Amino acid sequence: MRFSVRLNNDLPVEKTVSLALAAERAGFDQFWLSDDLFQRSATVMLAAVARETERIQIGSGIFNPYTLNPAQMAMEAATLDELSDGRFCMGLASGAGEFLKWIGIEQKKPLTAVVETIEVLRKLFAGEKAPLDGDFIQWSDATRLRFTPLRRQIPLYLGAMSPRMLQTIGSHADGGLPLLFPPEHFSWVLPQIRKGAHQAGRDLADIDVAACIWCSISEDSLAAENALRAKIAFYGHALSPTILARLGLTRGDFDDIEQAVVVENDLSRGSALVTGDMLRIGVVGTPRQLIRRLEDLVNLGARHLSFGPPLGPEPMKAIELIGNEVLPWFRGGSQ
Repeated sequence: MRFSVRLNNDLPVEKTVSLALAAERAGFDQFWLSDDLFQRSATVMLAAVARETERIQIGSGIFNPYTLNPAQMAMEAATLDELSDGRFCMGLASGAGEFLKWIGIEQKKPLTAVVETIEVLRKLFAGEKAPLDGDFIQWSDATRLRFTPLRRQIPLYLGAMSPRMLQTIGSHADGGLPLLFPPEHFSWVLPQIRKGAHQAGRDLADIDVAACIWCSISEDSLAAENALRAKIAFYGHALSPTILARLGLTRGDFDDIEQAVVVENDLSRGSALVTGDMLRIGVVGTPRQLIRRLEDLVNLGARHLSFGPPLGPEPMKAIELIGNEVLPWFRGGSQ
């Protein structure tokens, strides 16, 4: 079993570094930081984390080729890998189309964009020229990094939700970051990744698939629920109809929440409108309640549990609780 923690890039730098150090102390294997638009720079914060930590792997969750050119991705990834002494993992995906609209970018050919980006990144990390006359990337024969990366194979993790993108994890990536809404959706996700691996002649066991969940843990189950309600209120209206259907919900169920949060800028009122059915999108409650739900996920084949925001009403305490009670349970087997 492997374990990771994921944070949004919305916290101050020093707070993010403190949480990364807490994750390292708690025994997590990886620390991932999102790179959402108009928040703090994930690259800068990961550099700060790399300087302060010693063991834990650090990762971008995620870079996308619409807002960050693959050449810049390679430069930043190789530099972060050098700074962290070979602990960097690069998370890559096509990004959220709804958010790209904020800056006037149309998400054209997302699968092509991701596959071509993986192709050129592998060549650049290996110190090779990376010419490509593709549908998304059109580079000349002169394109190569002008310094030697610390590692010739920086692990590439692909964020995915659609069937074809999930299959691309299996066929092209070193690891996967599939968002599981709800967590039990893993029963459908893993066969898609396995299908892509089989078609490419790869062994699924060689691919690190992180079961990415929204998590809120606290010794006070009501406080844990309230923290997750705020997360759902902020992002729920942007979820796809497919995700909502898995929960027995529709886009219309979020109309009042969107009105409160987006139009009226009232997150408290929006959070109060989040229903119990909506809470099933994540894993919430006391350590014992989390363990029961996560055992089902492990029984579905998960071998890497990735705990994502909000983590809990007190993220530092949540990391400690997971490290002290949840991680030992799964490392030592059910007791």
